[in-house]
Amino acid sequence: MTGDVIVELEGGVSPPRALEIFDSLPAVSIEEMYGRWAGSEAPTDNPLDGLLGAYGWHGKRFSSADGVAPLVFGHDGELFEVEPAVIPVRLALRFPRLVRHPAVVAVGRLGLPLLKARRPKARLRMVVYRGVATATMIYDSQPINDHFRRLDEDILLGAMDLRGLPEPFFFLLRREITAR
Repeated sequence: MTGDVIVELEGGVSPPRALEIFDSLPAVSIEEMYGRWAGSEAPTDNPLDGLLGAYGWHGKRFSSADGVAPLVFGHDGELFEVEPAVIPVRLALRFPRLVRHPAVVAVGRLGLPLLKARRPKARLRMVVYRGVATATMIYDSQPINDHFRRLDEDILLGAMDLRGLPEPFFFLLRREITAR
């Protein structure tokens, strides 16, 4: 069943269906979050759909409850953490066609490596969201909380709650297996 739900989410669902799936899933503990995760979007006709992928989003890294890299991007085979404070989320919501224009995307992708974060930019806390206490990533510099629920031990469904956005932005995280 998990595979079917993942295919459904990645193929695009309505916001009510995404919330229905999210609400049906179990909570995640903070300790379960530790590690590096590859991300993909779960389209719901959200104004932010497609943006992360267009700019080369790779995922997230959780080293500890207070050591979180919320935005890991890839460029020329290198993974790097980006400073969330300089990401123009409000601009993306206000001018969606502009930030999706191929020239803007190309320049943005080239410029992202210049915006590397030098230290953790978010933290994990247990937060009650939609009636369930679950691991939540709280950005230090943006009005964003990412709430997580478990599809299985290595795949999470995230709901990005951005102040002013009526519906959450949904995404999947897949645990990356790294050599010890």
